[in-house]
Amino acid sequence: MSLSFEGRVALVTGAGGGLGKEYALAFASRGASVVVNDLGVDTKGGGRSSAAADKVVEEIRAKGGKAVANYDSVEDGEKLIQSALDAFGRIDVLVNNAGILRDRSFARTSDLDWDLIHRVHLRGSFLVTRAAWNHMKKQNFGRIIMTASAAGIYGNFGQANYSAAKLGLLGLANTLAIEGRKYNIHCNTIAPVAGSRLTETVMPPDLVASLKPEYVAPLVLWLCHEQCQENGGLFEAGAGWIGKLRWERTEGRIVRQRNKPMTPEGVRDQWDAICDFENATKPANIQESLHSVVSVLSQVESDGEVGANPAAAAASGATGSGFNPTDAIGQKLPSTSFSFTSNQCILYALGVGMSTKDPDSLRFLYEGHQDFSCLPTFGVIPSQATIMGGGLSSIPGLSIDFTQVLHGEQYLELYKPLPTSGTLTSETTVADILDKGSGAVILLDVNTYNGDELVCYNQFSVFVVGAGRFGGKRSSDKAKAPLPAPKRAPDAVVIESTTRDQAALYRLSGDWNPLHIDPGFAAMGGFRAPILHGLCSFGFAARHVLKRFADNDPAKFKAIKVRFAKPVFPGQSLQTEMWKEGSRIHIQCKVKETGDVALAGGYVDLHGTSEASPEILPQGGGLQSDLVFAEIGRRVKGLGSELVKKVNAVFGWEITKDGEKAAEWTIDLKNGSGSVLRGPPGGKVDVTFTLSDEDFMEVVTGKLQPQKAFFSGKLKVRGNIMLSQKLEVILKDYAKL
Repeated sequence: MSLSFEGRVALVTGAGGGLGKEYALAFASRGASVVVNDLGVDTKGGGRSSAAADKVVEEIRAKGGKAVANYDSVEDGEKLIQSALDAFGRIDVLVNNAGILRDRSFARTSDLDWDLIHRVHLRGSFLVTRAAWNHMKKQNFGRIIMTASAAGIYGNFGQANYSAAKLGLLGLANTLAIEGRKYNIHCNTIAPVAGSRLTETVMPPDLVASLKPEYVAPLVLWLCHEQCQENGGLFEAGAGWIGKLRWERTEGRIVRQRNKPMTPEGVRDQWDAICDFENATKPANIQESLHSVVSVLSQVESDGEVGANPAAAAASGATGSGFNPTDAIGQKLPSTSFSFTSNQCILYALGVGMSTKDPDSLRFLYEGHQDFSCLPTFGVIPSQATIMGGGLSSIPGLSIDFTQVLHGEQYLELYKPLPTSGTLTSETTVADILDKGSGAVILLDVNTYNGDELVCYNQFSVFVVGAGRFGGKRSSDKAKAPLPAPKRAPDAVVIESTTRDQAALYRLSGDWNPLHIDPGFAAMGGFRAPILHGLCSFGFAARHVLKRFADNDPAKFKAIKVRFAKPVFPGQSLQTEMWKEGSRIHIQCKVKETGDVALAGGYVDLHGTSEASPEILPQGGGLQSDLVFAEIGRRVKGLGSELVKKVNAVFGWEITKDGEKAAEWTIDLKNGSGSVLRGPPGGKVDVTFTLSDEDFMEVVTGKLQPQKAFFSGKLKVRGNIMLSQKLEVILKDYAKL
């Protein structure tokens, strides 16, 4: 499907020629209304003319496009944005492209040379973007492009002023990407290589001629499209080639000792190691950058040795002072017992997001319910007492720095439903230890018993930062491995918000790590705020599978596996994507606000669901819309009376595929307690909607507004058209996709 900018308004600065002109023409050719800004100056910022902008506008209009010219300087940012508002009523896309050159060797650079470059490139981009910012926030959409340069990234002789301004734009863009994320404002940076008035001064004529601007414009259009979720990226592009850049950092070395001064001689002696990129890391944000620096404090205090960075220091200190995997493998930790009542089961259920708002949750929240049960993932709670109690420190060969321990993966298997009260005993064994280079992975097998009966099995995968390179194996047949998700659209998606106090509530189930409650402790770990427990997200995801594919029946739950990939902050929303393949439900959990994958490689195994239910999943070659109607049907069963009062209408649906009618559905929210049936309507229908399976899913997922679908001809309506206003209630509130 081609990318359309119909209904969008784009402002391109410096659009009178070169790259800017190409961007303006490309946006207009795909339906955008374009503001063509150009001051009409020469490459050094001299002179002024309206001719350049006017010519581009004429070209766009001659092809049937919509465009207006603007002749203001980018230092008058408010005027540029006002031009867009006056002409088209909004601003969606801003491409900061305007620029001049005043190349001089550094010794010959005057104050004017420096100031003019910064006023146009850096200050100008700031002023125009600031003028657009609040408009983009209010409409919850914006796409911004900053234009950097290879000179800014790598430096270039005679361009100190230009290089400084261009790299400054990258820093500005990175911060805007962070601040704009929650408003759906994305900001990316490009470093284009193309023939233009600016590059012809530093490139051979034949090279300038071959590096056409149209080889860069497609990147800009993709980054500015609503489908593109890239944010905070830096890209080089030219001649049809596009590459993404990121920072890389050496492993580094700690060059100070406890209670001793740090000296330049110490730096000199470790210089080769400081500059060795063999085991480089790739920090992606300031938290990851600060983490290693802050954790130096605990490393220096713990052993006082001169060594590698926190990761490598832990390795050298560990392998040299009691970290001996051979001695540790097969060792058993002290047994632990866990006594609990129904109170702990209920507290855990609340901690992983259950609420009385959902009537189906009562069986896990009310001890007097006839089917009162314990959530299956409560099985991690009795077993974690082994880890929390410091049992690892008692194992020979496991002398490790616990400030460097991370929870990497988790596997839980139930052999029978968990009791709602009693005393459980857990036996833990060091199953294996793997050498991952930058760290060691300790596999802990925990068997939990109710008396003599085995109730559940957990495998904790614990990553010890910096404890690698001891010559061990990298993989183990004892490890419960994560599995990649299928390469197709998920069969079900659930989005659920966590609360601001989610971590504070979850920790009451026994994980007292201050990282999840103490802002100061979280900052020492490189986080801007306390983070949610990984096992809390684990519980959310398991709940979503249990609800969607097992009728909330804990007896159908067999096992779950996840890898903890990225942190979640309390208050963010978890988006669980699910793929059903026989009795296995593959899962991936994302942070909705950022798109970051929090739980990866996950799956849930269920009992007795080897065949897909036609009510839930379409068979091979089926329709994606079947999933939505099936989910609406489930919701109507529980909330039908409420929906009938709210909607009071009968809806008919005709779903097409490849131009032919593929399915009919009737949603009756007028009679009795409501119903959802596949097939032609048996009685009078108030309104009938016809659209393709693909467009239906676009509407449901919010990518296509129903009104826009109607006016574009994708959605056809017969009957009482005013009832189409009820679409959002039916599709979004009750399909949960």
